[in-house]
Amino acid sequence: MKHDHLRIEIDGSEVEELYADLVGLEVELDDELAGMFRIDVALLLGTDGTWPYLDDERFTLWHRVDVTAGLEDDPTRLISGYITHLRPRLGSRLDQCRLEIWGMDASVLMDRVDRLKDWPNKKDSDIAAEVFETYGLTPDVTDTEVVHDEVVSTIIQRETDIQLLRRLALRNGFECFVDGDRGCFRPPPTDGGTQPVLAVHFGDETNVDHLHLEANALTPVDVAMTQLDRMSGEVLEARAEGGRRPVLGAEPAASLKAPGDEAGLLCVARAVTTGAAEMSALCQGLRDRSEWFVTAEGDVDANAYGTVLMPRATVLVKGAGEAYSGVYYVTHVTHRFTADGYTQSFRAKRNALGPKGDEDFSGEGAGLLAGLTGGI
Repeated sequence: MKHDHLRIEIDGSEVEELYADLVGLEVELDDELAGMFRIDVALLLGTDGTWPYLDDERFTLWHRVDVTAGLEDDPTRLISGYITHLRPRLGSRLDQCRLEIWGMDASVLMDRVDRLKDWPNKKDSDIAAEVFETYGLTPDVTDTEVVHDEVVSTIIQRETDIQLLRRLALRNGFECFVDGDRGCFRPPPTDGGTQPVLAVHFGDETNVDHLHLEANALTPVDVAMTQLDRMSGEVLEARAEGGRRPVLGAEPAASLKAPGDEAGLLCVARAVTTGAAEMSALCQGLRDRSEWFVTAEGDVDANAYGTVLMPRATVLVKGAGEAYSGVYYVTHVTHRFTADGYTQSFRAKRNALGPKGDEDFSGEGAGLLAGLTGGI
């Protein structure tokens, strides 16, 4: 069996003595939140009456921390961030003494100052690229097309930089996050390659300890908006189109029909836009988010899985029946290193039920249906 691999660096140098005192480590990665890490270290009182780590200048607020983890032949950088909290806990017994080191990825630096700023004649993507570059991040930005002409209106920022970018991302159906030295502002990349298969109740291939699933018929809705053009007085109407994002299965959200054959409809109100193009972008962004009507969460045995599961990428699930097996988009992973080993807790979503038929489940000697439902 492969062995866990873990490397902790502070300001670019590995802290080798930390591993002997390490009680646990968690790295939490989410598609909507800043990446976070928590390091739990045992404090052993020295013979000279001093506490290791407490007065160590390396373990100081705002020092940079890099965590690389995975398996021996598959190391992956999980997070690069900064120490934001130090929590010494000195109990009555020596085995109760701990130091908790908490931190966040580089987006925490973008969440420190509320700004009042105008952004005239800019696309949302232009703003994202400029803000990321201000923090020395390489922009990975998808063009948003709509230019906010200052003759009509100007985007006004009344929040921190990361709050602004996440607000702009929401109305475009985008993700906004920091990954190492990259600043990302883009749609969920659902059409790329998938991660290795997650297998549920699949004999020797099983690597998922538990899997909880939900299909929500109330989630998929159409989105529409009506607004008066402030320049011409014309009544403007916009409505989102379904199916803009790749469908991950055979039965998409559009195939769900309630009795009466009337689809759900959300009418956007109290939202400021400056014309038909912005209205359409807002409606489409909300419609794209509503299409994720199937969700999953579970725990993965990392050694059995054989690699590092990461968010913001797709993964194949098999052994969950025909309806629920197939491609999912991973939204959250918590990596945990404890004395019991390395586990990965995940959440995922998809915008369809059933397999499309072209998935590679790598099930030797099993047909598609047998491969999906167990076949053992």
